[in-house]
Amino acid sequence: MSNGRHLAKGSPTPDVPEDGILRLYSMRFCPFAQRVHLVLDAKQIPYHSIYINLTEKPEWLLDKNPQGKVPALEIVREPGPPVLTESLLICEYLDEQYPLRPLYPRDPLKKVQEKLLIERFGAVLGAFFRASDGGELEPFWSGLDTYERELSRRGTEFFGGEQTGILDYMIWPWCERLELLKLQRGEEYNYDEQRFPRLTLWLERMKRDQAVMAFYMEAEVQAEFLRTRSAGQPNYNLLVKEA
Repeated sequence: MSNGRHLAKGSPTPDVPEDGILRLYSMRFCPFAQRVHLVLDAKQIPYHSIYINLTEKPEWLLDKNPQGKVPALEIVREPGPPVLTESLLICEYLDEQYPLRPLYPRDPLKKVQEKLLIERFGAVLGAFFRASDGGELEPFWSGLDTYERELSRRGTEFFGGEQTGILDYMIWPWCERLELLKLQRGEEYNYDEQRFPRLTLWLERMKRDQAVMAFYMEAEVQAEFLRTRSAGQPNYNLLVKEA
């Protein structure tokens, strides 16, 4: 296993125990991969993390996953073994395959409604990335309005009710990055707690969630990674402590 170090071109195939445990090919700074870590940790599913340098991918990665993408989940107990990609599909598979601590609603209608809210968040992601790159902030805040209203309508601490559910975890990686956006935009940053009273309380509750805490990253670290990436030399191993 990579023990947090991102494996790059020329790296040997990782020495992972043949123990039947899931293998997650990930990247520590990828919000889409973070979704899968959150679900695995929330459901307390054992897994091996194998981190990938996406700029100089190891040659063996394409044998595992011809798309060369992360997140990718290798289901080693199945013949093949199959490798799943796309964060939403992986998370839905995990919730169905490991029914303890369900994250999706079990009611079919409510499950579809939750999926629609997750799909709708895709437009919010685009607004976030544009704001992060110096674009207008208001389209991102307008996107969050939908989730403020939804949380108010439900009248619960989390979107999942009195505990976190799938919608909480699927939107969290970008909500965690609000602090990063604040760093990037400085005095232009204008998040309004009065506009988002429910989400503001939700943000603080989420920071205390065990799965969130397990993968949480300070905004300063995220910003430093983006700085190195913009300079053309992304430092994937910022969090690796040298022996």
